[in-house]
Amino acid sequence: MSIQDIVDFSQANTQPDRYRPDPAKVLKGDPEQAVYNHYNSPCGQMSAGVWEGEVGQWLVNYTEHEYCEIVQGVSVLRDGDGNAKTLRVGDRFVIPAGFKGTWEVLEPCRKIYVVFDRRPENLCCPGRPLREQARSHI
Repeated sequence: MSIQDIVDFSQANTQPDRYRPDPAKVLKGDPEQAVYNHYNSPCGQMSAGVWEGEVGQWLVNYTEHEYCEIVQGVSVLRDGDGNAKTLRVGDRFVIPAGFKGTWEVLEPCRKIYVVFDRRPENLCCPGRPLREQARSHI
């Protein structure tokens, strides 16, 4: 490995993967989203990049651990019991694998993410498409 292997998000020219959640999971709005997956580990267990989401609310089911830092907008994360956490610029947090609930974007949102997925099917599977790993909880 060398300095050329360092992934600098500010210098990345990654094209976005634009999508919408499965319509059966959308509770409000038309939440178009985009993932700029700047890094995927050779073994396929870790990815990192930038996520953007438009106003709306949808069901989430995290099968992977995700570290997030909100860099724009406001969102609300709710668990299955209705407990809520409002997420604003500067908030840094981890969503553990197994979390189920809803993600609601109140103001167009942008976050930096790092996803770690240790499920057996992701061990050393470099052929798995990057977008599947970056948004597998949606």
